[in-house]
Amino acid sequence: MGQVRFGTVRDLFQAYPLARYDVGKADADKPSLDFLQEAADARNWYQAVSYCAYLLPRRVAIAWGCRSLRRMFDHFDAYDSRSLNVVETWVRQPDEQSRNKALAVGNANDPEQPATWLALAAGWSGGSVVPPEFAPVEAKPDQAARAVRAALLIGLCRLPRDSRDQIMTSCLEDGIQLARGEPRPPR
Repeated sequence: MGQVRFGTVRDLFQAYPLARYDVGKADADKPSLDFLQEAADARNWYQAVSYCAYLLPRRVAIAWGCRSLRRMFDHFDAYDSRSLNVVETWVRQPDEQSRNKALAVGNANDPEQPATWLALAAGWSGGSVVPPEFAPVEAKPDQAARAVRAALLIGLCRLPRDSRDQIMTSCLEDGIQLARGEPRPPR
């Protein structure tokens, strides 16, 4: 079993000050996994998704985002399918070439689509966030987490009401397992 990246809510908020706004009201002394589990149990999906996106390491959060979108929806249009495939390639092989490809796909696709935000998350996971012909501009530390959060919240808004809780519970259970460092069964 791995060690949780941020032991308490305070630890996470100190590392990512903008997370306070995304996560909302939280007991700063609460252990991270307890806070996340309580938000998930209360079906406070916005808070749980937001916290999990920051709690997981960037690459893990992006992989979790991809798996969660695939849980949410059975079919994707050609653009979303391409975006997910590019991001999943980066997750398997997180080199600069695949990161730049994900960034290009994210910048080119519809910002109203959740998979676009996952492509941006991969592109913003490190390195420069502008094309190579420009002077490098480094990604901000919270950009990837905020993009994963955006992707999943857009997806959440599109879920049918009658299946929303079941799907989101499954997504958050996966995120909690990843945060604990537990092995997970295949999808």
